Amino acid sequence: METYTVEISTEAEKNLKKIPENLVMKLALWVKHVNNEGLTQVRKIKGYHDEPLTGKRKGQRSIRLNKAYRAIYTEHDNGKVELNYIEVNEVNKHEY
Repeated sequence: METYTVEISTEAEKNLKKIPENLVMKLALWVKHVNNEGLTQVRKIKGYHDEPLTGKRKGQRSIRLNKAYRAIYTEHDNGKVELNYIEVNEVNKHEY
């Protein structure tokens, strides 16, 4: 089994303080899954919507925490997974 260490950047740590607690818990669960099962297996879990990014973020991947938030990470060859950002990609007012 592959072994990964997830490191959270200073920028991501700051962002984590600004998002809802349930999303922090979902990200903590993702980290736990990566540490226990390996990144390749965790990418198969549909609920995370793990996908490669393009453009200026090419080489990075993201997981969705919900419709408005995603976590962006970089996988390194040495088995380190660096969580770079928690990013708001879109916020819309819901029409009722």
